[in-house]
Amino acid sequence: MSIMSQAMGWAALLMMISAVLLVLFGQITVRKLRKNPETKDSLGISLASGWDIINVASALCAPKCYRERVRKSPMAAFSADYDLLYKHTSLFDRILGRTFWGLAVGSTFFLILFGLLDDFGVFD
Repeated sequence: MSIMSQAMGWAALLMMISAVLLVLFGQITVRKLRKNPETKDSLGISLASGWDIINVASALCAPKCYRERVRKSPMAAFSADYDLLYKHTSLFDRILGRTFWGLAVGSTFFLILFGLLDDFGVFD
């Protein structure tokens, strides 16, 4: 088995794990936030079904400087309100969201990187 096949296999495995964590995070955390009248309107605009799960996870993972920049921008309605989410989530919810977001972004990055490296002939 080539190095490229192994690398793509590991990245695909991480992507499958992140898909399972997406469902768990949506069912455990975001469902609770949707039912809460104080937080249901601050999950960001949902462009597609389930997009609010991505909004909440990205808001919980974003650094403070990025959150402040988004809050001041005209596109602020598209993202979730971190301060309100932090107030209404437990430590487990935040860890689950950060784990999901890290695996999803990381595995996507590596799949794209390995595809580009393969196109340039690095694995030949």
